[in-house]
This record gives sequence, C-alpha cells and structure tokens, in this order.
Amino acid sequence: MNFIEKLLAASRKHNSLLCVGLDPEPSRFPPILLGEPVETAIMRFCHSIIEATSPYVCAYKPNLAFFEVLGPIGMAVLQQVIHAIPHDIPIIVDAKRGDIGNSARNYAAAIFDVYHGDAVTVNPYLGYDSIAPFLAYQDKGIFLLCRTSNPSAHDFQDVLVQADDGHTRPLYEVIALRAQSWNEAGNCGLVVGATSPQQMQSIRVLCPDLPILIPGIGEQGGDLEASVQAGVDAQGERAIVSVSRSILYAGKDNDYAAEAARQAQFLREQINVAGGR
Repeated sequence: MNFIEKLLAASRKHNSLLCVGLDPEPSRFPPILLGEPVETAIMRFCHSIIEATSPYVCAYKPNLAFFEVLGPIGMAVLQQVIHAIPHDIPIIVDAKRGDIGNSARNYAAAIFDVYHGDAVTVNPYLGYDSIAPFLAYQDKGIFLLCRTSNPSAHDFQDVLVQADDGHTRPLYEVIALRAQSWNEAGNCGLVVGATSPQQMQSIRVLCPDLPILIPGIGEQGGDLEASVQAGVDAQGERAIVSVSRSILYAGKDNDYAAEAARQAQFLREQINVAGGR
C-alpha cells in the first residue's frame, strides 16, 4: 500500500481529515510527568496522546526538531514514538529537508529506511535534484513546502516570477506547478498553511489531485473553515489538516490525554462540517 492509499484508507475509516502534530515541549507537560527524565516524559506524553486521539485522525506528524534537540537519545525517542502509532495510520515526518546529491539521498534513507516514515516534508528551494532522491521512494509521500503558515512566508513565496507557462505568477504557484509535473509516481503533495486560504484555493485549482498538508490551525490563527473548503479535492478528500499545540496541550492537568481526545474529536467534527462530509 502506497502513501496515498494508506492516507485515504485511514481517512475513510476514521471519517477524518485531522492530522495530529507531535511537537512535545516538556515545559508544557502536566504535573504527572514532572520529575521524569525528559526522554521518558516525552515518550509517555506522546504515547498517551497517540492512544487517546488515534480514533479521530487520518495521520500523525512528528516534528523532528522536538526530538533532535535532545541530542542522540532524541532519535531513539522518536523511534519509540513512531512505533507507538497504529500501523494503519500514516506517519508524516516533518523534517523540511532540502539538500542535493548524497546529502539528499541520506536524508531520504534516514526518514524512510531508518525511521519508517510514510511521508516527509521537503524544501524545494534547491530544485529538482534535491527532491529526486525522495521521489525515488515511490510508495512514500513527498510534501513540498509551497505556501507556508508563518508570518514571513510572503518574503519569498509571494514574489512574482515568470512561470514555465509564460504567465507571471507568485513563486508558490510555480512550486505547485512543478510539483504537479514531478508527480509521475503519484507521490507528490504540497504544504499550504491555513493562514492563506485564498492562496490555497488557487493552488487547488492548479493541482486538483495532489494531497495538501494544511498546518496553521489553532495557535497560529489559521481559518479552519475557509482552508478546508479550499483544500479538499472534488471528492472532499486529500486535505490533511494538521493541528499540534491546541490538541497536545488542551489539558493542563493529569487528564491531558482525555482532554486531547476531546479536542481532537471536536476538531474532526468541525473539519467535517466545513468540508461537507
């Protein structure tokens, strides 16, 4: 089963377009985890979140930065967290890798062969040869950063450039068109923030069948309803709404996992209403 098949199967089974981002911040953990070694606390926290929220999600998205900061032990923790995710739910590794040659090949091998991710986020700024080693894993999903959710995204992504079709387009549309042309194995996707629903609408028109990973809901202030409506395909699918902090830290006390589950269920229903599911 390739990535898109696994994604659609999980989405349909759980009636969900919700992806929970795993961004563990020990300073925000509940009292029950205080005093634990940080690596143990992170494993317990993430395991509890996964167990509580798995009925409501179509994917999980562990962010490498929150594990790499622990040093070498952090990657062992990441492996444990990934192992805790049910096998039928896809894992999108948020790595934002972007390099060329042997570097890109090793990054791809690490994500897919060592950590067994089903998909990865990549930075297309260096061009096709930086993406090709990831695309070579034809059963995996490759999400290109397109129009991101951060406040300074417009610094480069909105710059007008001459596209291959002769039109003057913002850079994010050029990236979308390139992703469409590179999608020979059907494993390309795009990252488009919920803070840019109008841009997402134009991207969906250009790329009607690509999966779109949508961060920026919750603490970043993205527009859930507008983003879902702009991001889904003609069948109301292939949008992956990623929410991290507002689910992970919905509860401040020792019932944090139950609170995370309630928030995940609530957001799943909000997303479904917005998408007409």
